Amino acid sequence: MRSFKIVVTGPFSAGKTTFIKTISEIAIVSTERAISDHTRSIKTETTVAMDFGRITISKDIVLYLFGTPGQERFDFMWQILSEGMLGYIVMIDASRPETFEEARRILEFFATLSDAPFVVGATRIADNDKNAAIEKLRKELNLDGEIQIISCNSFEKEDVKKVLLGLLYDILKTLDK
Repeated sequence: MRSFKIVVTGPFSAGKTTFIKTISEIAIVSTERAISDHTRSIKTETTVAMDFGRITISKDIVLYLFGTPGQERFDFMWQILSEGMLGYIVMIDASRPETFEEARRILEFFATLSDAPFVVGATRIADNDKNAAIEKLRKELNLDGEIQIISCNSFEKEDVKKVLLGLLYDILKTLDK
C-alpha cells in the first residue's frame, strides 16, 4: 500500500478544516479553539496547530491529510506539517479578495519548502461565472496555466474528491518520472 502525505493550507477561513472533515473516513484530529482576537467576527473557532484526517482512495492508496492553521500567528506550523509531503492544496475563498495577498504569501512560502505538486481549491465561486472567477484567481495569485484551480464546496464530498484526485494525478505523474 502506498501512502501519500497531503497538506491542506490556505488563508484564514478558506475551508481547510471543513474540507478535511468532509472527506475523512476517520474522526479528524482537530485543534480548533475559540477565537480570541478581531477575527471573531468572521467565525468562532480557528485551527491553532493542525487538523488530521485519512481517506483510502483504493486498496493500494491512502491519503493522510494535514491541515495547517490559517492565521499568520500560527504559521510556524506550516514548515513542520509540510515535512515529507508529496503534494499540497491551497484553499482560497474566492469571495474574499482581501485574502488573495495572504494566499500569494502562502504559495511563495510553500514554494521555498518543496517543489511538490499543488492545486488550488477555490471555495465560494458562483456557478454562473466559474470560468471568469477561476481566471481572475489565476491572475491574482500569479499562477501559470499548468496549475489546476478547482472550484470546490468544502461541504460537498464529491467536490472534495475532485480536488484530491486532481492533486493525486499530478503527484503520480511526478513519481512516474
